[in-house]
This record gives sequence, structure tokens and C-alpha cells, in this order.
Amino acid sequence: MTASERNGLLLFNKQPGITSFNSLTNVKKAFNTKKVGHTGTLDKFASGLLLILVGRAVKLNFLFQDFVKEYIGTIYFGKQTDTLDPEGAIIAEAKVPSLSEVENVLGNFRGEILQAPPAYSAIHINGRRAYELARSGIEPEMKMRSANIFELEIISWAPPTAQIRVLVSAGTYIRSLARDIALAAGSRAHLSALERTRVGPFRLEEASDILHPIDINLFNSLSIPSFITFSVDDDTAKGFIHGKPLIRLIKLHELSNFRAEENDINSTDEKPPLKAAVFRKGPTNELIGIIEKNNGKWGYLHVFADY
Repeated sequence: MTASERNGLLLFNKQPGITSFNSLTNVKKAFNTKKVGHTGTLDKFASGLLLILVGRAVKLNFLFQDFVKEYIGTIYFGKQTDTLDPEGAIIAEAKVPSLSEVENVLGNFRGEILQAPPAYSAIHINGRRAYELARSGIEPEMKMRSANIFELEIISWAPPTAQIRVLVSAGTYIRSLARDIALAAGSRAHLSALERTRVGPFRLEEASDILHPIDINLFNSLSIPSFITFSVDDDTAKGFIHGKPLIRLIKLHELSNFRAEENDINSTDEKPPLKAAVFRKGPTNELIGIIEKNNGKWGYLHVFADY
């Protein structure tokens, strides 16, 4: 990526003690741009993988919203804090459960569950953030939300703490999960540490230095489920940018240009919707937009009209 481009995806290893928002400061300085955003907040006390989009790549945030996430968390049993993390005040205490008592309830938290988000969270309630209400002394009403826990296991046990590994759907609160596991085991708890180790196909060990983000032109090499790529000539690119019907443009394209045969453009598998990145052929193979096939029809998701 050249200094003039400054467009891309950064796999950033966030450190504990700094907010996700403040983590963007050095990236903005490094690329001399205000067009920087992340695809999912990590709590201040948490660490791990933060996906940061730079430049025109911020427009592609929607591609990352539904990715599953993996975490390594430490549950501190016996004490529950108001924030459900180590930065809060203790509001309840109880006995530390045994390992067997905790293991016996884990099955209740695998699969699709309902959970109440933490009162100290960024959820909007009547136009205000929940944490703003909580800090002002107002107890926010946290409605139950659906979450999917694909994998949940204890990987170490050192009372009063247990380290867990979880693979969850987007929008799952690990702080709430720690609270609810403890309650089910007849105890109280908060999450004393949390590290995000995976977001979709991206893993923490792949996190790179802030000066070396992945160029968005490399989206054609990412192993994102139901995501394919193809390149078009200049005339087709112009039609694409000006919003011509996709069915006419796609017919101009040879199917052999697709990278993944299992995601053929004629695929009838509509779950999840098939997505494709469209590139303009040339020395830089510029990404000009994203399209999606849903219910048998292709539609525009995003177009970089200034290309």
C-alpha cells in the first residue's frame, strides 16, 4: 500500500487499558487520515483482535458485522461488579463454586440462548447509551437478546478463577455470559480478563503492525464464506459504477474468472447470501464495489463511484 492510497484492513492487537476508539489514534496519525473505523468494539479492559478499516475501506464495514468471534475469558467467581468487569464496584458476593458445579451448568449456555446485556454497555435506550444512564444513577432496563454460543469450554481452573474459550455469534456479551454461568452455579462472578482471538476468518496471530495494513485490493484472497471475486473490463466497470442492471453486466463476464467454483454465480444456495467483490482489470486491479445474490437475484451493496 502506498502512502497515497491509505485504504485497507488492519488486523490490530489491542492492549488492555485503552478504549477501541482511542486505539484508532495512532492509525489516524500513521496514515494521516480521519477515515478510520473499527468493525466491533472491545471493552477497555479487554485485549486482542480489533479489525480496523482505513480510508475508503470504512465503507465496507457491513461485510464484517455478522462474523463469529472467539474469546478467551477469565471468570472471577465469588464477586460480581456493577460493570461485570474488573473496573467496577463489587455489588454482590457468594461462595466460589466447585469445578463440577460449573461444568454441570455449561450445557445450558451452548446453542441459542437469551441474555441480558450489561447495564454498562453501549446499547441505545431511548436515545441514550446504557452506560450513560448507569453512570448517572439510573438503572437501565436491559431487554433480553438472542445469542448463539457455538462452542464453550473451560480450559483452566484455578479457584476462584476459571478460564474459558468461547465461539459466539455477533452481539454476544461475554461479561453477561460470565455473570449468568455463575448464577446458574449458585455463585456470583465478573469477567476479570478477556482476549478476542478470532473474528470470522481473521485470527489474532495474524495481527500486523499498524504500518502494514492489508490493502482492500486483496479482498479477492480472503477466505470469507460465500464471498467470491471477479474482474471486469473498463466498459463493464463504467456500467457498474453508473448502476446499470447487474444481470446485463454479469452476462458480459466469463464464469471462468471466478476464483471459487463452489460459489458459482449460478449457485442456488441462498443461505447465507452469496457476495462478490467486483474489480476493474488493470495494473492495480481496483476494487470498484460489492454485490450480493439474494433470493436468486443480484443487487448492489456498495459502489466506489469515484473510481
